[in-house]
Order: sequence, then C-alpha cells, then structure tokens
Amino acid sequence: MDFILQVFGSFSLLLDPVNFIYVVLGFFIGTIFAAIPGLTATLAMALLLPLTYSLSVETALMACASIYMAGMCGGSITATTINIPGAPSSMMTALDGYPMQQQGKGAQALGHAAIGSMFGGAVGALLLIALAPFVAELSLLVKTTGKFSLLAFAIVVVVIAQRGRVAKAGLSACIGLMLATIGLDAMEPITRFTYGYSNLTAGLALMPVIIGTFAIAEILTQANSSRDISVATQEAGKTKLRRRDFLPPLADIRKIGFGCYFKSCLIGYFVGTLPGAGGSMGAFLAYTETVRTSSEPETFGKGNPKGIAASESANNAVCGGAMVPMLTFGIPGDPITAIVLGVLVINGIQPGPQLMTDQAGLIAPMLASLLFSAVVLIPLTLWLIGPYCIKIVSIRKDVLYAVIALLAVVGSFVATYSTFQMFLALGMGVLAFYLRRFGFPVITMLLGYILGPNLEEFLRRSLALSNGDPTTFFTNPDSLFFVVLTVVFFYFLVIRKPAKMPGSASS
Repeated sequence: MDFILQVFGSFSLLLDPVNFIYVVLGFFIGTIFAAIPGLTATLAMALLLPLTYSLSVETALMACASIYMAGMCGGSITATTINIPGAPSSMMTALDGYPMQQQGKGAQALGHAAIGSMFGGAVGALLLIALAPFVAELSLLVKTTGKFSLLAFAIVVVVIAQRGRVAKAGLSACIGLMLATIGLDAMEPITRFTYGYSNLTAGLALMPVIIGTFAIAEILTQANSSRDISVATQEAGKTKLRRRDFLPPLADIRKIGFGCYFKSCLIGYFVGTLPGAGGSMGAFLAYTETVRTSSEPETFGKGNPKGIAASESANNAVCGGAMVPMLTFGIPGDPITAIVLGVLVINGIQPGPQLMTDQAGLIAPMLASLLFSAVVLIPLTLWLIGPYCIKIVSIRKDVLYAVIALLAVVGSFVATYSTFQMFLALGMGVLAFYLRRFGFPVITMLLGYILGPNLEEFLRRSLALSNGDPTTFFTNPDSLFFVVLTVVFFYFLVIRKPAKMPGSASS
C-alpha cells in the first residue's frame, strides 16, 4: 500500500515545469516516430538515451515512460490512414482501421484507437502499480539456482516465440551471449576475448550496442528498402479531418462494450509479462479472442470498430505488463523495456526484488508518468494533432534519416566520450543490419547480451555451491518451477502447432 500511495503522490512531480515538458515532449516524439513507417518508439528511445546523462533519474525515467506509451498508440495512425502500421503492435489495428478509412470513417477509427489505447494503457499501468510490489516479494523466494533457470527460461521463451525462425533466433541469442563474455571475467579478475586490445577490457558498453542495434541498423535498413508509400500518402491526404470527427458515436462504444475493453487489457497485460512477447502478440491474441466470441465474426477485417478496440487496448496494456519482469528480475519484456533497463543501469539502479522498497522513490514517478500518458496525453494528442496526422508521413526521408544518423553517431560518442565506442556503435549497426536482412531477430541478440553476464554468474555460482553437480537445477523447488515452465512453453509454442502470428496476417 505504501508503494501505491508513493506512486500517486509522484503525480506532484508533473507540476515541475521541467518534468512536465520532458514528459509531453517525450510523448510527442514517441508518437511521431511510431507514426512514421520504418521508425519506431524503440528508435526514438535509443536516440534520446544519451540525453538521460544530463537529466535527473526521475525525469529521465518519466520521459522514457511517456515515449513507451506513445510508441504503442502512435502506430495506429498510419495503420488506419495508409494501411502501413507505424509499429509492429499496430498490425492488427490495420485490419479494421484501414477499411473504415476507405469507408470515410478514418477519423472515427482513430478515435476508437485512442479510446482503446487510453483504456489499455490505464488498466496496464494500474495493474503494474498494484501487483508489482507483490511480485517483488514473491521474487525473494527465488535463490541462485532459480535465478539461473529464470534467465534461461526468458531466453528460451524469446527464442521460441519467433515463429518460423526459431533456429535463427537461437543463433542470434548465442551471438548476444558471446558478446557478453568480452572483457573482465564475471567471477575472476582476468580478461577474456580482448585479443590484447585495451579498449575491450571493460567489455562492450551498453549505450553503443543499443544505438547501433536499433538506430544505425534502422538507417541501413531503410536505405536498402525500395518501399514507396507516396501514393498511399497522397490518397489519405485528400481526406479533410476535423477535431469533432474523431469522437466515435456513443452507440459504437456501447456496442463494443466494457467487457471487450477489459478482457483485451487483461490479455495484453499478462502477455506483456512474458519476456519477448511484445505488443504484437498481445494485440493478436486479443483480436482473435474478440473474433472468437463475437456474434458477427464475418464483419471483422471489413471495418469493425470492435477489432480496433481489442487490438489497441491489448497492445497498450502490454506496457504495464512488460515492466514487471524488468523491474523485479531485470529481464526486459520487449525492446523498449530493454532500453529502459539500460537507463536504470546507467544511473546505478539495479533492478531486482529490493527495488520496490529500497529505491521506490525513483521508480514511482515513472509509473505515474505511464498512467498520466495513457489517461491524459493520448486523448489530448489526438485532439490537438489529429487533423494533421497524415502529414507526418510526408516528411522527406533523405532529410529525416540524415538527422537520425547524425544523432546516432554523436549520441554514441557523447555517451562515452570514446571514439572506439562510436565505431563500436557503427559496427553493431552493420552486424544488426545483416542479421535483420537474413531473418535473424536482433531482439534475441540484445537480450542475450543483456542477460549474458548474470546468466553466467548464476550458473557458475550454482555449480560452485553444489560442487559441480548439475542436478541442483532439478532438486531446488524454485529452479524446478522455471524448468517445468520452460518445458510447458516449449510444448505449446513449438510442439503443438499454434495459430499464425500477426506478422503473417495481411495488412
């Protein structure tokens, strides 16, 4: 209860003009990046990461939370107007949003998306605030062997969640684990894989790895892309939108029903707690569940607002769910929480069971910002910039990506003041570009790199405590629980053929 009161008390920090400006600016930037096809809120977070050095921890985390929420709802703009999801989490929104746009109801579709996003974001944030302290207390029961099994479970789940490319995801995770071994040994004061190069003694810094993996790789990917969205942009630009057009009819909201919103929120939240699941999986499961229980399943994919509401409620509820494993175990739920984890580590905050009690004052403002962004900034942003949404995609790509490239290179240098780390960011960008080009998911590589040091440390400690007996992972209850959980997930995601993922749906 004390933590919950502390979170709601943190709303007073929004009265500080500096905090308020960074939260609003972060939400605005996140919306723009999520709306532009090819850009993501993850990229926005990676580019702005170096700025966190000049901010207080509370302000930096509040800005990150607003970017996160904006990234989930902003992708619905282009998913609806030009049938190109600005973010992977909005792929299911396009199935009904774009048909509504073709019927002249594009503004209403965006209104439904905003209401779903607002509801999902608020429920996800409230569940996070209410349940995180209890999850933190339960995590105290996890000992050394259990921590290794938990981290191994996280990596396995992220790998097998990449339907159709599990082998490539596994290899990508191995590359990340290998990168994590460079530098000082986790248990002994010796260096590994530095090849006599002193700049590698401290290992690969987190900042250039993140900037290279997301920003540099995205620039190279877009430069190599031949996709032309100019025609679709011109068609959507012909529609004149007014602010009152974004208010959906009350009859449509009643028809969708509170049950649909809430059920989709719960699906999104609990999917978010699974490492690597992400907003796209949450939106897909909520959408398919809504179709399954609907009395008019044939109307979905043809402009049914209920499909938009389910998709957007779920993918924004994922924000709250993904924070749970990141804060209590240091396991990112998706790429954005991986970057938020980087902000915590950079500022000397170690995620774990004690975080909610020892450093609750630093975390509470971030959760307050997450709730504020959902309830206030989502509807306010749609009302203010709704009529100009489509103009976002008209920005010249040559200018846009030149600016991004400059920010990425300068940011990676400013973060460390090291020319080596700047070139490391470029090298990681090239590596991530080729991995993406040949179908290797870079999120598994990044997760392997982030979790690698702790995975190795807990493995070696567990074996040291058991005199090298590997059966210790099956005899300790906490470890056995995660081993069984890994087997269960492997059965349902690999052996038992699941439904198609949203990436395979037409958009």
